[in-house]
Amino acid sequence: MGRAEERRARQRGGRRAAPKGRRAAAAGGRTGIRRLFTWKKIVGTFFTLCLLGMGAFIVLYMLIDIPEGNADAELQSNVYEYSDGSLMARDGDRNREIVDLARVPKPVQRTFVAAENKTFYKDSGVDLKGTARGVLNTLSGKGAQGGSTITQQYVKNYYLTQEQTVSRKLKELVISLKLDREKSKDYILAGYINTSYYGRGAYGIQAAAQAYYRVDAEDLTVEQGAYLAALLQAPNQYDWAIASDKGKKLVQERWDYVLDNMVEQKWLDAGERAGMKFPVPEEPKAAPGMEGQTGYLVEAANAAVKQQLVDQGVAEDLEQAKALLDRGGYTITLNIDKKKQKALEKAVKDRLTSKLDPKKRDVDADVQAGAVSVDPKTGKVVAMYGGVDYVKHYTNNATRKDYQPASTFKPVILAAAVDRGAETQDGVPITADTLYDGDSKRPVVEDGKKVGFAPPNEDDRDYGDITVQEAMNKSVNSVFAQMGVDVGMTDVMKTAGALGMSENLDPFPAQTLGTMGASPMQMAGVYATLANHGKQVTPSIVKSVEHKDRTIEMPDPVGGSVISRRAADTVTSVLTGVVDDGTAKVSVRDNPLRDGQQVAGKTGTSDDNKSAWFTGYTPDLVTSVGLFGEDPKTGKQVPMYGAGGVDRVNGGGFPAEIWAAYTFGVLDKVSEFDLETQQGAGVAPTRSPSQSETESETPSQTPTTEEPTTSAPPSTTSPPPTTEPPTQTPTSPPPSQTQTTPPPPTFDLPGGPDEPLDNDRE
Repeated sequence: MGRAEERRARQRGGRRAAPKGRRAAAAGGRTGIRRLFTWKKIVGTFFTLCLLGMGAFIVLYMLIDIPEGNADAELQSNVYEYSDGSLMARDGDRNREIVDLARVPKPVQRTFVAAENKTFYKDSGVDLKGTARGVLNTLSGKGAQGGSTITQQYVKNYYLTQEQTVSRKLKELVISLKLDREKSKDYILAGYINTSYYGRGAYGIQAAAQAYYRVDAEDLTVEQGAYLAALLQAPNQYDWAIASDKGKKLVQERWDYVLDNMVEQKWLDAGERAGMKFPVPEEPKAAPGMEGQTGYLVEAANAAVKQQLVDQGVAEDLEQAKALLDRGGYTITLNIDKKKQKALEKAVKDRLTSKLDPKKRDVDADVQAGAVSVDPKTGKVVAMYGGVDYVKHYTNNATRKDYQPASTFKPVILAAAVDRGAETQDGVPITADTLYDGDSKRPVVEDGKKVGFAPPNEDDRDYGDITVQEAMNKSVNSVFAQMGVDVGMTDVMKTAGALGMSENLDPFPAQTLGTMGASPMQMAGVYATLANHGKQVTPSIVKSVEHKDRTIEMPDPVGGSVISRRAADTVTSVLTGVVDDGTAKVSVRDNPLRDGQQVAGKTGTSDDNKSAWFTGYTPDLVTSVGLFGEDPKTGKQVPMYGAGGVDRVNGGGFPAEIWAAYTFGVLDKVSEFDLETQQGAGVAPTRSPSQSETESETPSQTPTTEEPTTSAPPSTTSPPPTTEPPTQTPTSPPPSQTQTTPPPPTFDLPGGPDEPLDNDRE
């Protein structure tokens, strides 16, 4: 049968077997992989899966009802305790007040829709593409990514949890669809703006309006509403009062985005939009119960807990950690010792704030104080002073990093020199007895070439050849500028970072004057590491954290050695000279409460007198006290000349007096440093004072300076120096120090009790 006949037979409905060869060929064509995956099977499988998915979704839709508000929606307080377990503070009821949507101006309502979900009034309550993307991201481990509608966000906030799981996202989808069918758009929008978190402890639009603009929700302008709507994306990052420059830029861009969307939706006139200006929020106002020092302590504890939530992997970032903490339910025990805390507050009041009178001197209103006290053996922050009152001055002066530590940085340079075995440009090892040229404005030299830096000493004083010990005592800038270059500024900055200062500090010579920013908390950590023989101490304010749903383990504040014990102990020994023979002796050495207590420390006063410091320690307690000039209206840094009735606020004045009144008042016993070094002021001279005077290079003609006390202005002349008698017998070092090699010759450095000037200068 030919092909024509076969075709006619098929048309008549008849069948005829094909030749065997063709049957075999046809059978062979459908074997193997092509038989398994025909287009009919693929299409059928696809539709089967779709039907199964639809069926499963219908089952879920029938089984899942709109639940009651979850436990997380019933927000709790956080409890804060002193180290002994006694109550410090309770953050109170949640700052939230539900308001009817009718009380919120319609244009303000629309700012939230423009910010989060432009199709809100038209959609079915879900964003299928965004939800699918979120599910895929969750399955692939990319975390919380993917868009969602206002309805979905409200469901997540109020009915579900913040966990990122497929089951939670599917529940969110079903409940959102049901909620959109059963409730009006106004009901959903009201729930969304009333339950969302806006930062500053504010839940809901009414609390947010008060927190940021001191108005009720019904009085919000469109501009203000747009800021609050923009804020929801990242409340902590976008809070104008604490935002970085990048954060401020981002929130302004987000604000523009909201208003531009309103114009696009024809909810706002383009001409009116063009004339709108960004509404800068009011400064934060502390919650009730946070008055005095309590708010500063709670704020510092919260910062530590949030960081640990991130480090432990409980939260992805600080924003999420803040959201977790703000939901409440935490019992946070601080390391703060109630007795020491009260003593520190009293010392600041007695030695500083009681002497400030803005009615007599305008500059007195510019003085801010901050202090941190640390146990160097455990790293516990046992006391902290953040400012005059958390309600009156929101910024915590104990943790702020925007003021220069000035000459309190000099010990870091010496620590780097000794730890790294550095040498002078002439190849002489740098020790406490190494001689340097102490003349003012002496050019700093590296490899025989001037580096373009020649810092002046205080009052432009020349010292001639001077030992490192005496240069530390008198805070001689020219010596430590050269020493920094001798060590290598990169190595100095690495040592600074290892000791607890900010990482990646710029390694230029001017940093030897302490021109970077630092906080009392950081400087307390640096000096605590020195007191702890080089083992790193990171000040820790939180003792423990308890929560019913999660375990949070705080890190050990004490780590391994970051510099050698020899280097740390050498610096400690040298710093005892600052107290006994240098810029702090009037306030500290001669204090009647000292009772023989060994003390090491360093003063610091920045250029233009914008900051003044004293950071000092005993074997059992390290405390850093800083005074900062701040314009109360603008927040800008300003000089403190004349504050408290003194010509210049120096580290050896108010800060050292606060330190001494506090430290000597809380110590239970007199203690001595256990030092493994043969360098520094702790070593007795090997020659008599008369020999030292005759063999040193005309020390009687070397100008000596010290910071003034709060009652005496700087002097322009120096009295004839007197020689302090040695505190040990000339032939043996203190019993607390271990010697392995004979000590190098040291000299008793001359210095008069009336030396009035400090040498600290940026």
